[in-house]
Amino acid sequence: MLASTSRLAHLTGQAFSVETRSIVTRDGVEYAFAREANGNHLLVLAAAPSALAAFEGSTGEYSGGHLLIGPAIPHNAAALRTALPWLKPQPLGLRTSAGLGDRLGLATPGHVRAVRATGSTVAPIFAQQSIREMTRTVQTPQQVMDAATWGMFAEGWQDRCGADADHLKTPEDIDVCAAAGFTFYTVDPGQYVNDQVETMSPTARRAAYEALPWTRLEDTPGALEGRYLTRPFDYGTGRITVEAPALYKTAVKYGGVVAHVVSMYRHLVGVMGDRPFELEISVDETENPTTPIDHLYLAHELHRLAVRWVSLAPRYIGRFEKGVDYIGDVVEFGKDFAVHAAIARTYGPYKLSLHSGSDKFSIYGVAAQHTRGLVHLKTAGTSYLEALRTVAAFEPGLFREIYGFALEHYDADKVSYRVSAQLERAPKPGDVKDSDLPAVCDQFDARQALHVTFGSVLNWRNEDDSFLFKDRLYTFLNNHPEGYAERLEAHFIRHLQPFAEHVHTAS
Repeated sequence: MLASTSRLAHLTGQAFSVETRSIVTRDGVEYAFAREANGNHLLVLAAAPSALAAFEGSTGEYSGGHLLIGPAIPHNAAALRTALPWLKPQPLGLRTSAGLGDRLGLATPGHVRAVRATGSTVAPIFAQQSIREMTRTVQTPQQVMDAATWGMFAEGWQDRCGADADHLKTPEDIDVCAAAGFTFYTVDPGQYVNDQVETMSPTARRAAYEALPWTRLEDTPGALEGRYLTRPFDYGTGRITVEAPALYKTAVKYGGVVAHVVSMYRHLVGVMGDRPFELEISVDETENPTTPIDHLYLAHELHRLAVRWVSLAPRYIGRFEKGVDYIGDVVEFGKDFAVHAAIARTYGPYKLSLHSGSDKFSIYGVAAQHTRGLVHLKTAGTSYLEALRTVAAFEPGLFREIYGFALEHYDADKVSYRVSAQLERAPKPGDVKDSDLPAVCDQFDARQALHVTFGSVLNWRNEDDSFLFKDRLYTFLNNHPEGYAERLEAHFIRHLQPFAEHVHTAS
């Protein structure tokens, strides 16, 4: 039903501000998302009151039917996903895809607009947050899921989407995300990568090789050597010949990774039962790049152990730092990335994933072209930065406070991130005119300081236990939804357009 013929559209200008993009009719029941000063609401209008039974809220007669006005609570989000099944996440398969992380739970409308503006060819993941981010934002997986649901509903999204439970390290991480309905599970076995192998002597490396968890790998040293040292491996555009020293090094570096991924995958299979899901494997947050032999080993061993995955995030050459463009030689990156893409096509196919992918504009075209669209882009903190840019434009005093706080807390908060900002290069809060404050979000050092301090900004409390920034930040963004959405749309068009030009559509 068109918004212009909707009975709910006429509520606009009365008690509620109805988002006309959200209005949809299914099975004779009309649904809409409404904003009010005291909070957001779900509107459901039906001919019979029994059609409202699944939802919570106040009911009454309106326009010849029965109207429910319900709060945007978890119960209603779950009921809405059942009533409008396109809001329920699904596996995306091998389609070119992008994860659009949302630390504040308010970015999905802008993300939806950017996906539409680029032709809706890149399959989106709107509900995405890592366990680390959830801890720092004090959010649950269910809250992340529900925030994306309300954002999609408000914008009238009716296409396929996924939900990424990101950087999972333990079976318990899987359990809580499965209970919330996530469909895309990113296992992070980074703690099992043995980076010390790079400096081991040949004798120490051989001893570490013999000490690998062979029982958990369901393997033996002799069997492994028999699989790799007896033949070359073609990957379409080249060939890899594995010599014994290289095999020992790779197995020591990634043997523990394989064992952990297998354990996590089998737990995931048990938890999900007959519910569809897909797996991503991430080894990006390590010191040393993943070599072609490393990649080959991971793919072959996981296949041997019957693990099925849809995407892999190696540690690429160069630096993928938070919130800034790729740091390194783009030409050399392209050459190395092309080999990884060929291996993924030959021994999969599966997608290559770009983690810490926000703002890596110089390599998006290269990645999309070499993978032929078999690629997944993962972003997160850049949406938070666009929120701060919006604050800077409309409420410079609040931004100046947050920025000064970020500079003070950067050194403590940067520990778990790959960043290289130097505070002496960042502009001082008092030296920037109000009109120039939005541009602070583009300055390399200031940008990284703002990026990694989000947890402290959202959780720091005054002596009276009130939040220093959180309540004011959310009040501002809820009062300026269009300003935030417009900036997100423009920003993410730049992210998605290169991938839309090389899209892979097979599922």
